[in-house]
Amino acid sequence: MKALIVVDVQNDFLPGGSLAVGSGDQVVSVINRLMPEFPLVVATQDWHPANHGSFAANHGKDPGGTIMLDGLEQILWPVHCVQGSAGAEFASELNADGIAEIIQKGTSRNIDSYSGFFDNGHRQATGLHDYLQLRGVHEVYVTGLATDYCVKFTALDAVQLGYKTNLVLDACRGVDLSPGDVEAAVEELRLAGVGVLESEQCYESEDK
Repeated sequence: MKALIVVDVQNDFLPGGSLAVGSGDQVVSVINRLMPEFPLVVATQDWHPANHGSFAANHGKDPGGTIMLDGLEQILWPVHCVQGSAGAEFASELNADGIAEIIQKGTSRNIDSYSGFFDNGHRQATGLHDYLQLRGVHEVYVTGLATDYCVKFTALDAVQLGYKTNLVLDACRGVDLSPGDVEAAVEELRLAGVGVLESEQCYESEDK
């Protein structure tokens, strides 16, 4: 079975949000159109405690720098997707009724979780892999925000876990913290064995 994974389409990552991804709102309509094409749709949700170690403000620093956090290099971000906040909610236009399961990540104070499958140190699983395995999923299509961070690491982990993995390019947008980051992320995914396609290609196969 195939599954659509919708990564972090949350208000704080949309235009006007605290960690806005350029044109991030444009993925919503593409994802909504894709949902009926898949027998299973799963969404990930950044769900940080207010004292999360990735927040620059919690260290008295400016966003964009790096620190060591629990033994791992950590980029410092603006405060975003705090548990229970409006910024952590999914985009209002996203078809929430089409989502079968929500996997929350980044819930531990001392480690970030870009991937929908594991934290950044691969120390703890989120439950996504178990959920997909129980439902017989063998192929995933990854969409959402952001191409060069949470989407990329979700797709890389999916490949490592043995899923046939696809990146739906026009259903993603990137941060591009440094110019070229998005292109480099897509190339890294290709080299790892991830298929890179456009959403229109998802409608061509009758095998779902």
